[in-house]
Amino acid sequence: MADAKEAATSEIQTGRVRPPVDPATLAHRDLLDGDFWRKIPAFKDVTEPEFLDHRWQMKHTITKLETLLSVMAGLVDEGFAADAAEGFRIAPMAVRVSPYLLSLIDWDDPLHDPIRRQFIPLGSTRLPNHPRLTLDSLGEQGDAPVPGLTHRYPDKALFLTLDTCPVYCRFCTRSYAVGPNQEAVEKVSLKARPSRWERVFEYIASRPELEDIVISGGDSYNLRPDHVRLIGETLLDIPHIRRLRFASKGPAVLPQKLLSDDAWVAALVGVVERGRRMDKDVVLHTHFNHPNEITRITERAVARLVSDGVMIRNQSVLQRGVNDSVETMILLARRLSWVNVHPYYVYQHDLVEGTEELRTTVAHAAHIEKHVRGSLAGYNTPTFVVDAPGGGGKRSVHSYESYDRVTGVSVYTAPSVKPGEHFLYFDPIDKLPPEGQARWADEAQHQLMVDEALAAAGA
Repeated sequence: MADAKEAATSEIQTGRVRPPVDPATLAHRDLLDGDFWRKIPAFKDVTEPEFLDHRWQMKHTITKLETLLSVMAGLVDEGFAADAAEGFRIAPMAVRVSPYLLSLIDWDDPLHDPIRRQFIPLGSTRLPNHPRLTLDSLGEQGDAPVPGLTHRYPDKALFLTLDTCPVYCRFCTRSYAVGPNQEAVEKVSLKARPSRWERVFEYIASRPELEDIVISGGDSYNLRPDHVRLIGETLLDIPHIRRLRFASKGPAVLPQKLLSDDAWVAALVGVVERGRRMDKDVVLHTHFNHPNEITRITERAVARLVSDGVMIRNQSVLQRGVNDSVETMILLARRLSWVNVHPYYVYQHDLVEGTEELRTTVAHAAHIEKHVRGSLAGYNTPTFVVDAPGGGGKRSVHSYESYDRVTGVSVYTAPSVKPGEHFLYFDPIDKLPPEGQARWADEAQHQLMVDEALAAAGA
């Protein structure tokens, strides 16, 4: 009798055992390593200590089109170089690309490379801006009580401390302010000046409902160590502030800073530790968009912060040809989790000047989200959101009040942010069915489509 029970139990347990894992499902652990930068002719003699030094990276970061074309000369043909030159001429963002980023691009196929797409625009791929695009599509300046502070949510504010970054992403939603003026865009000035920050501190101190401050820009990576301490400690000393988030794309594009800029790391860690002693939460929010951006250098850089008790979360932007497949987004989330960066948000691409070919549809975002969910632990599953144009804030991509897939118009509400208002997101026209494309080609139809969407939403 006992033997029969043991046999039955063994059979049940065997039935519960999952089949051996396919090694391909562990690809997120295979991080690029070695002296991969040497494949770039301009960097072929760069030693590992040089490449891992943030000062070398910053000194050789490319900020002029002529320099970029010179570095690319041995990697691309004249036609591609001319295409890139035209892309930058009409782009809202200036040239700023680190050697590290350039070394991650697949120069055997730069046209389709996901990293090239984000930082080096091409004139030939440019699509017309959507007719409903505005430069400050999220309406950040409209919710700014003082220059450089957006107070939209009841308990949270966005502090734009400066207007520069370690690199310039061509899809930046703050192209109205970040970087130098371009032929296409004259920028709002938000310089890193403590005198300007004083007005921000005074406003925050005067608003007891504020508990959460995002310290961004530009990029907090570009703040001096003493400025990191000044901003962090001043905000922590305001009694009602409970949470600080330093926002930086730096770990994705210049991880060397975390390995060699001891003063900056010490400043950030100092603010984190001071917050912990005060029972307040200080974290770092970063921005990886593709698995290829995560290397062994990334792993080492992130580990330094994690070992010092810094929590890191990631916010991606969904981009066509970059990460708009289920497979790529799952790999990205798993690779982030592997290096102890928590996937937090995936943003529907904002309506940004000159980047229409990078946007995709709300329907496609919802499709990807359904497949990502369940592929890894819940706390490492990002939330897919639309940052509602016009100031509605972040809304779950699925939470629209109405969505017409023919016209591409989705309508969101934000009852706790701006009650009674409706916010519209517009899919890229080239991804719509022929009927929708035809209606957008007729200017007389534009307001009619908006009115139809609002009516469908009960507005």
